[in-house]
Amino acid sequence: MVINAAFDLARQNGMEQVMVKNIAEKIGCSVQPIYCYCRNMESLRMNAMEQAKLFVQQYLKTHTEPDNLFPGTGHAFVRLAKEEPNVFKMFILRPRQHISSLDDLYRSETDEKIAASIASRLSTSLSNAKELHLNMLIYTIGIGTIFSVTRPRIPPVEIFARQEAAYHAFLNISFTDTE
Repeated sequence: MVINAAFDLARQNGMEQVMVKNIAEKIGCSVQPIYCYCRNMESLRMNAMEQAKLFVQQYLKTHTEPDNLFPGTGHAFVRLAKEEPNVFKMFILRPRQHISSLDDLYRSETDEKIAASIASRLSTSLSNAKELHLNMLIYTIGIGTIFSVTRPRIPPVEIFARQEAAYHAFLNISFTDTE
């Protein structure tokens, strides 16, 4: 209940609202049980960020068509940034342990089926597909972050057009470098 309340508060109002008094108010109890349950607020916030990760994984699963995995995932990330900006920020800004290269990040954040799907669709090598996917992942996270913090919102059609332009640019780079 405590973790769910913390996640709900962060989802609705941002991580800065995850405070003992707000959690106690949401659950309908005094602050004492919250202090007993939590070792510290940092670990509670980390638990809320893990909930955000699970939320994002489920969101992407339900908002991406299996036969349109690669572009659909990019568009789903942007829709997530629009519909759930606080969850998007928690997901993007959560600490990631044991990441010392972009390859480490790629392996920890992606599903290997996507690279295989890209390779198959584009009739290219798995390494080209991974390179293209990594570049688009970095780009989409960046543009999604911009989208989640701007007011009024940049129109999604403009964001999707930029994603498409980036895709073609990265596609040309990925295929040119290996030929």
